[in-house]
Amino acid sequence: MSGTTPPPGSGPGEDENPYAQSGQGRPPEQPWGATPPPSGPPAWSGPVDGGSAAWGEPAPPSEPPQSIRRAAILMYVGAGLSALGLLFTLLARDSIRDAIRDNDSSLSADDVDAAANLIVGVGIVVGLLGAALWLWMAYANKAGKSWARVVATVLGGLNILFTLFSLSGGGGLNLLINVVTIALAAYILYLLYRPDSSAYYAAVSGKRR
Repeated sequence: MSGTTPPPGSGPGEDENPYAQSGQGRPPEQPWGATPPPSGPPAWSGPVDGGSAAWGEPAPPSEPPQSIRRAAILMYVGAGLSALGLLFTLLARDSIRDAIRDNDSSLSADDVDAAANLIVGVGIVVGLLGAALWLWMAYANKAGKSWARVVATVLGGLNILFTLFSLSGGGGLNLLINVVTIALAAYILYLLYRPDSSAYYAAVSGKRR
């Protein structure tokens, strides 16, 4: 009948419209220009366990291996030996004066004292410098500094060389200290170049093997 309003649902196309009934199944509307949320988990860009390494990069080790720790302890022993040598130099001042007088009897007493004081002063400076170098190398190598191993190698080689030259310059306790110093330096270098030590230096410096 003309003019009669058709009942709901009888209009054309409503049966085929999937969104015709109170918005059921309608996808949520996004604001204009908004980026849809990602379907996967959010990307990570922060640190792991307080570190700064990204995914796939192992964090540097927090503790040095046993070989490095043992080398550092032996370096402390080397610093102690340097301090002990300094003490021996101070105690040997009279012997040094007598050796200078016996070597050149024409020197006056003032000249002998000046020469002895010079030798003792040089020995004190060398002893303090040696102890400081031992302590510095212990700290730097324990921290995994690659340059520290190179410096320790050079200093250790020079220490062994100079100690070998000085082996004939004394006996008794001085000779014993020199022999211990050579063995100490050689063993420290062996520890610094062990595989676990090399891996520790590489991990700290961020090198990839």
